[in-house]
Amino acid sequence: MKTDIKSLNKQELKKFITEAGFPGFRADQLYDWMHKKLVLSLDEMSNVPKDLKTFIQNEAELVTLQHVTHLESKDGSTAKFLFRLPDGHVIESVRMVYKHGISVCISSQVGCRMGCRFCASTLGGLVRSLAPSEMLEQIYRIQQMTGERVSNIVVMGTGEPLDNFDNLIKFIELITDENGLNISQRNITVSTCGIVPNIKRLADLDLSITLAISLHASNDEERKKIMPVANKYSIAEIMEATDYYFKVTGRRLTFEYSLIAGENDDLKSAEGLTRLLAGKGAHINLIPVNPIKERDYKQSGEGHIVRFKNILEKSGINVTIRREMGADIDAACGQLRKDYMDGNVTIKEEESKG
Repeated sequence: MKTDIKSLNKQELKKFITEAGFPGFRADQLYDWMHKKLVLSLDEMSNVPKDLKTFIQNEAELVTLQHVTHLESKDGSTAKFLFRLPDGHVIESVRMVYKHGISVCISSQVGCRMGCRFCASTLGGLVRSLAPSEMLEQIYRIQQMTGERVSNIVVMGTGEPLDNFDNLIKFIELITDENGLNISQRNITVSTCGIVPNIKRLADLDLSITLAISLHASNDEERKKIMPVANKYSIAEIMEATDYYFKVTGRRLTFEYSLIAGENDDLKSAEGLTRLLAGKGAHINLIPVNPIKERDYKQSGEGHIVRFKNILEKSGINVTIRREMGADIDAACGQLRKDYMDGNVTIKEEESKG
């Protein structure tokens, strides 16, 4: 099996090439080409000697993603990219424009095995996890194609990041490296549906990232209806793990709550969420659910959303309503990938340009 050199940190890369008889400074050059200049091929590495390029071609691989297509929202705030991996599978990433800069939402897996019923990412199950290089490449290609510096990263696309724990941590190490794009850990958000043991593992690393917990219900009975992972980890276990995370890192957590009409947007649900989170100093992100054609879930009305928010705020809980972005290009997780696999991307693309 060939070595994925883009998934190696600088020390690992140096070890790899010096053991093959090349001088250590060549690792600095390779690393710079891959992680700063963001080149697509060895041919572009003008100061790397031919014998080293030949060695890499024979013994290693330079992972790059192929741009398949992308859709842009009419207001220009959102663009969804479809990329092909070296093995032919496709993944999607989203670029979002905010006042504070450019944010990119990346996938961490091809498909997902968590089975959340409101999410298109899970419909085909899990194919495989992404390597650190494949996670990096989503950002590298979008930055290269747009010419804009990416300032914020959200690991909230297709897949469960904490189900790909080791590769996620390596990705964070590489994307925050001062010898690469040098994106601050504080500008990275990782979203999980609540893999309790790995929340604690993440806490023990004491990173400065933001951890977001996909809660979507205030009790186990309701959560099990929409999130199969609730059959393995109870809300009480998740709250114990998040309390531990806050104790170790001092980082405030975000709890995500997708509002589904007639399912979890009533007064009882709001009061239950208040009891669960009041006094914890947490932030709640209310998300009007993105409907998908494979499910009959509908978005809560504006009145329900505002009323739900007001109930939480009266108890002193910090709440925001996520701004809906990219609805005209199916920006919800997994929708573009599924459309592509179903052969519907061309139709969608033409509609988005109308």
